[in-house]
Amino acid sequence: MRINLANVFVDDLAKAQRFYTDVLGFVTKNDIPLGGGARWLTVVSAEDKDGTELLLEPNGHPAAKTFQEALVADGIPFTMFFVDDVHTEYDRLREQGVRFTQEPANMGTVTTAVFDDTCGNLIQIAHYNS
Repeated sequence: MRINLANVFVDDLAKAQRFYTDVLGFVTKNDIPLGGGARWLTVVSAEDKDGTELLLEPNGHPAAKTFQEALVADGIPFTMFFVDDVHTEYDRLREQGVRFTQEPANMGTVTTAVFDDTCGNLIQIAHYNS
C-alpha cells in the first residue's frame, strides 16, 4: 500500500492552480475537464514529477467549507510540505507576497512555518533539524 494522492480543499480552482504552481513551484500533473465546469486538477512536486499528487479539490460541499473555515479560525494547518530549509523557503515566499501566520520556529526535531495559501487554507512547511 502506498499514498498516491492527497487533497486540499480550495475556494477557486484557477486561483489555486496559479498559487500552487506560480508561487509554490509545483507543476500541473492532470487537468481533466469533467463537464459542467468541474475539473480533476492535480499538481506534483517539480522535484518528483512521478511522486504523490495533490488534488486541488473545490470546497463546494458545505461540510468541506465548514471544516476548512474551522481549521483556519483555530490556526491549524490543513497539511504540511517538507522543504530543504524552512528559513530559505520562508524568505523566498515572503518576497512573493505570501502571508505567514507563523514565522520559522524550531520545534526540536523539526523547524516549521505556516502560511496562508490564499485559497482558504493554512499550510505548514517543515524540515528536519540535523
